[in-house]
Amino acid sequence: MIHVTRDLLTVLLDHAAERDPDETSLKLSATRAGEFDEETDLDPATPVLTHFTPAGVGGSVNAVFGVDIGTPVGRGGARFVSHPDGFLGVSKTDDLAAVVLVAVPPYDDDALAAFDRAGDGIELGVLDAAPPEESLPE
Repeated sequence: MIHVTRDLLTVLLDHAAERDPDETSLKLSATRAGEFDEETDLDPATPVLTHFTPAGVGGSVNAVFGVDIGTPVGRGGARFVSHPDGFLGVSKTDDLAAVVLVAVPPYDDDALAAFDRAGDGIELGVLDAAPPEESLPE
């Protein structure tokens, strides 16, 4: 089973709907359940998808040096993709990750599924919890 916060899921589905009829492909990052300020009823080591990296972040450095600085260290083991054509599965043209969330029109909870990189379905758990606040040091 893979877990995702309700807030992240809402943002991802809205983003896919706004980009339709173009496809969406975003890197996702997780926070351990034990780092949440509120109780999640999950093992503290369980990863929960909480963040996404906007498309194109770090792209110029990657193009020149071949180094992906767009994803924080230790993050990015999941991906969100949209298929405006309605195919609710992993396709050969998708950017793959260990876990792939796929959304299709009308981009709601019933038009979303999780898969492993081989295309096998994974149960998706949605948490109504917010990850800990992060800020930049002053």
